[in-house]
Amino acid sequence: MPRLAYLGPEGTFTEEALRLLDPTAERLPCANVPAALNAARSGEADGAVVPLENSIEGAITTTLDEFAWGEPLLITAELLLPVEFSLLARPGTEIAHIKRVYTHPAAITQCRAFVSRELPGAVVVAAPSTAAAAQEVSLPGSPYDAAIAARIAGEHYGLVELASRVGDRSDTVTRFVRVSRPCALPEPTGSDRTTLVVFLADDRPGALLAMLTEFSVRGVNLTRIESRPTGDGIGRYFFHFDFEGHVADARVGEAIAGLHRICGEVRFLGSYPRADGVAPVIKRGTADTEFAEAADWLERIRAGRV
Repeated sequence: MPRLAYLGPEGTFTEEALRLLDPTAERLPCANVPAALNAARSGEADGAVVPLENSIEGAITTTLDEFAWGEPLLITAELLLPVEFSLLARPGTEIAHIKRVYTHPAAITQCRAFVSRELPGAVVVAAPSTAAAAQEVSLPGSPYDAAIAARIAGEHYGLVELASRVGDRSDTVTRFVRVSRPCALPEPTGSDRTTLVVFLADDRPGALLAMLTEFSVRGVNLTRIESRPTGDGIGRYFFHFDFEGHVADARVGEAIAGLHRICGEVRFLGSYPRADGVAPVIKRGTADTEFAEAADWLERIRAGRV
């Protein structure tokens, strides 16, 4: 039975994602994303499950930075989890009496309309996580009257659900990834995603265009691009890329090799099945068979057989 670290405490959306990715795994709650990833790196856990991006908030920058700077890890699976927030409180609490609400900053943003409409006089305070908020509210003498968190958090900490689906949008989704120490890659499925971190060799005009060209000329479709500061000064960035395909695909392998030639560093974060099952559209001239035929043609030229 694998042991998987995750963003805790018990009752987070990350725990819910972990249960769906591997229902049999032993769960190790951690205080934050770096702690969960470091548990995987050190061998305290066999892997970790962490959030990577949200359909409203965008990228989880802590996760992006940890992948770029920490010891190498590989993404082996992903999950798209619908995010449904609940208003949770101690038994006997009435909505009309709620004056202080505790929740994660992302939930504050995503539930703003509900709070304004239903809790106009309440003060909302930021918590380390939605589960930590629920845990705090459950304690006797807590200064908070209610938490906005996942329903599972209420089950963990003995809170009652005063309102369900309090998010401003019903279609909010968070993407979670399972990571492990470097290992054999998942086999290609025909519906895969590859993730890289790329550092520029030097800051020059056209540097980003040169990177994007490596994907474009091979028909590799990007699904996400994020820039993050390197910390070396204003205007210096590295880049996260998600794109369709598996490193075993010729077009993907050649694009990664091309980036390796022109960039300062390319960190490969894995090729793994897409959670949404979407298969890429293969442009003419970019199928594996066409790359193989072109390589054979070139070899014949070099050998003087054409």
